[in-house]
Amino acid sequence: MAKNVTSPITIAKKWSVPRTILAVFMIALVLLDLFPLIWLFDFSLLKSGDFFGDNILKWPNPPMWKNYADAFKNAHIPLLFFNSFFIAIVSILIIVVIAIMLGYGFTRMEWKLKKPFFAMIVMAMIIPLYSTLIPNFILFKSVGILDTYASLILPYAAFAIPIGMFIISAFLQTIPRAIEEAAIMDGLGIIGTIFRIIIPILKPAIATVAVLSFLSCWNEFIMAVTFIDKDALRTLPFAVVYFMGQYSSNYGAQFAVLAIIAIPSILIYLLFTDQITRGVTAGAVKG
Repeated sequence: MAKNVTSPITIAKKWSVPRTILAVFMIALVLLDLFPLIWLFDFSLLKSGDFFGDNILKWPNPPMWKNYADAFKNAHIPLLFFNSFFIAIVSILIIVVIAIMLGYGFTRMEWKLKKPFFAMIVMAMIIPLYSTLIPNFILFKSVGILDTYASLILPYAAFAIPIGMFIISAFLQTIPRAIEEAAIMDGLGIIGTIFRIIIPILKPAIATVAVLSFLSCWNEFIMAVTFIDKDALRTLPFAVVYFMGQYSSNYGAQFAVLAIIAIPSILIYLLFTDQITRGVTAGAVKG
């Protein structure tokens, strides 16, 4: 039997000028997106005296791995890492649970004032995060939760719940009601239907909400500095401050800290890319 051989003309048709331009554009876009990470890890291996000059990137000669050792030793990275991780996990659990409850209530139940309440929660997404900084500080101080994990968990969860509910609601609208009706006919109640039918189907949307919430909690700095004053409760972004002096700063260690902060976010985003894409685009097309 004759083998199918791709002719040069066919290859030329596949790689037309518009397609080539698009490929070059996409490669340039990827490089632009990756450049901040390359720059970050490059500068984390430089000496503090090598930061000044005209070059955007500098080859570390030799690589200063001591910057990472200093970051772990002097900035208490393990403790701050635990604090950030604990706050992020608890916040995510609160956000996901409440977002599922609200999403199910708004998409599967009929009750008075449903539309006004839905609009009110969605409108909360336009409130700037740091516009509540001073009111929250006064409120937390008056109720005695300043300088505790709760002073960060509560605002983190409150500001992430609206977008989480919006994503969950959009995904629920793509699920046929017939699936739930069949489950109810088989003897499942509402609670059983939610836990055994709805939540397994909602996994992409839940992953999306969880990853977005993790990124916002993990990288937040202003509230963490404002509401937390105890060294034992500080979060990972505060580690940068330990290397800032009145007259000089250890820039190499600061960039090492920033690199350490970035690594978990990068890994989590890479692991859940497919789920995030499915969860975000779920409500775009119905049917």
